Amino acid sequence: MRLIELDQATLRFGDRTLWSALDLTVEDGEFLAVLGPNGAGKTTLLRVLLGLQQLSAGGVQLHGRTPRRGDPSVGYVPQQRAFDVDLPLRGRDFVRLGLDGHRWGLPLPRAAGRRRVDAALAQVGAGGYADAPVGRLSGGERQRLHIAQALLGDPSLLLCDEPLLSLDLRHQQEVAAVIDRRRREAGTAVVFVTHEINPILSMVDRILFLVGGRWAIGTPDEVLTSETMSDLYGSPIDVLRVRGRIVVVGGAGAGHDEHSEFVEPLPSMGR
Repeated sequence: MRLIELDQATLRFGDRTLWSALDLTVEDGEFLAVLGPNGAGKTTLLRVLLGLQQLSAGGVQLHGRTPRRGDPSVGYVPQQRAFDVDLPLRGRDFVRLGLDGHRWGLPLPRAAGRRRVDAALAQVGAGGYADAPVGRLSGGERQRLHIAQALLGDPSLLLCDEPLLSLDLRHQQEVAAVIDRRRREAGTAVVFVTHEINPILSMVDRILFLVGGRWAIGTPDEVLTSETMSDLYGSPIDVLRVRGRIVVVGGAGAGHDEHSEFVEPLPSMGR
């Protein structure tokens, strides 16, 4: 069943067009990766789906209705955030903060809330450090708590805004696996904004690539090709596959060294 539908969606800020005439559907249980350089409108797309940003033109629907703030069917996983090491907030208390944020009136009874929090912690494998101060946890452990918080409403859609940023490779793989396991076991659709495609390459069904007001949608094999990338950027781009990883090499016209891997302003796919 179609969960997300964007029809000729266009978003402008003043004279600048982030993307235009975007047609996109996302099915239940699908894993969509959103790639593109900084400023291409990746996070803004998530804001549209969260009901926080209006389109300039076109339409968007979630479950056949207009996106709205605080929709419990939508879970949001943010970028890695630092905490004061002396913050006296336990992991389970941090997760609990997300329980009643979308509700009006009285919060859930304490026992019911505790069961929901414990269930979310178990889903992400964070029960072992649920009582530890969040400021003393590793980046990967904190991201598991963010995912647990996003799962409290039993969402049918997870919106992930660069959740692997600032994590080492091992923690990137662990966090990505937690999100993918939820997708496979519960049929939860995932829209995953990232600069690092390799840690999630085996999980991705399709890619949406945004750049310079243009876009391309398809499987990784369809989008991550020299022809497609060169067309999007208007400059020669070579896409290589090395030992199961994707490395992208662009010419000087793409804004970086001719022999470098994918670095800003292009997304880093080979590091």
